[in-house]
Amino acid sequence: TSASSDQVYSDRFIPSRSSSRLETGFCLLDDVGHSGTPGSPPRSNTPNSQPNNAGDSSGKESQPMLNMLLRSELLGVAASSATKGDKADCDRPCGFSNTSTPVNLFRFKSTMSPESLRDPRSVYELSPVGGHSKRLLSTPRKTKRKIPKVPFKVLDAPALQDDFYLNLVDWSALNVLAVGLGSCVYLWSACTSKVTKLCDLGQNDCVTSVAWTQRGTHLAVGTNQGEVEIWEAARCKKVRTMGGHTARIGTMSWNAHTLASGSRDRLIFLRDVRIKNPLISKLAGHKQEVCGLRWSFDETQLASGGNDNKLLIWTAKSSNPLSRFHEHTAAVKAIAWSPHQHGLLASGGGTADRCIRFWNTLTSVPLNCVDTGSQVCNLMWSRNVNELVSTHGYSLNQIIVWRYPFMSKVATLTGHTYRVLYLAMSPDGQTIVTGAGDETLRFWNAFPSPKSKDGSQLGSSLLFPSGIDLR
Repeated sequence: TSASSDQVYSDRFIPSRSSSRLETGFCLLDDVGHSGTPGSPPRSNTPNSQPNNAGDSSGKESQPMLNMLLRSELLGVAASSATKGDKADCDRPCGFSNTSTPVNLFRFKSTMSPESLRDPRSVYELSPVGGHSKRLLSTPRKTKRKIPKVPFKVLDAPALQDDFYLNLVDWSALNVLAVGLGSCVYLWSACTSKVTKLCDLGQNDCVTSVAWTQRGTHLAVGTNQGEVEIWEAARCKKVRTMGGHTARIGTMSWNAHTLASGSRDRLIFLRDVRIKNPLISKLAGHKQEVCGLRWSFDETQLASGGNDNKLLIWTAKSSNPLSRFHEHTAAVKAIAWSPHQHGLLASGGGTADRCIRFWNTLTSVPLNCVDTGSQVCNLMWSRNVNELVSTHGYSLNQIIVWRYPFMSKVATLTGHTYRVLYLAMSPDGQTIVTGAGDETLRFWNAFPSPKSKDGSQLGSSLLFPSGIDLR
């Protein structure tokens, strides 16, 4: 006589879903609604359904979760198996393995799953779904961030110059926006929406650049005649005037009490504004106008870009460049240091270049390059997430939010009718403001709010302290 078997068989050949390998046929199902037959037309839920209906976005996002639940409950397949366990089987015709041995889709055994046998409590569960599905539903879902496609605020900026080499917009740590319009500088409070005229240079001069100190109490104003004026914002009082440049000052950057200014005279001046004779050093490395300047967050390196297509890295202790990068083929105005990675620098080229390039300034090694398809006017890194925003000119006039390091597009924002030459960020890092020759300033919710160590939100945007959403 044969030995007794542990398996109990009946006289009916009914396949057990929990033990059958039905997941090998998942490749016949298409998530976007196509039938499994190659070349067959897509299926539609309703006769008049549209493929890109905005109202279907929530349904599309929840469809993968529904598919996993159905496979878990009806087929007895865990989510991990349904999503990744049999991807290899879906790369080949369904029901066939890599070998010549055929695969049995159906198996016949007891309907009690091993999970139920291991956990006796599952027999008395009142939940309509199994334990694995309950765990799947209770797992926190990461919500996809949606960036509004339209600005929530637009301000008129008459006489805002359409000049690629100027920097006329800056946002202070005290939540005040400075804008250079013609010969005047105006201050706009993001908390009260109050506009204050800071200064007027007169008919014989015009504003070519503005830059707030890191504390936000004083504003440096660069002029077309090559002078730098330091203004105390609270009292609208000029503190001092510094000369030296022989042409317009198109870019400036603060490092504590040291101000770096770049001019059309091809020179970079480093000045300590606290002392009577402020000039510390002159940096001569560019052969054409200096149009981009940025100090690193650790205040040890200064990056400069010029109309000679060069990107130079300086230190305050030397008058010679630490590194020279020649890969750009157009003017380098857009410069941004990463606040997340020490020594990581991003730069963008003009119309003939159109590329965003990344550099390791600690080793002077180029990292990678992304062709954006249009002139890169500005770059700015988010402090809250590892993303950066770029503004563009010819020919699309776009604002693009990128996720680093993959450089995938998070959002593409449009609205300006001229190239987007000016960019600044709110002190909380959530809002960006862009300016263009169409004489408008547009405010966008581009980045999430900063998070505390426990992951909770630290508060509402500084632009709207009351938390009121004006959109």
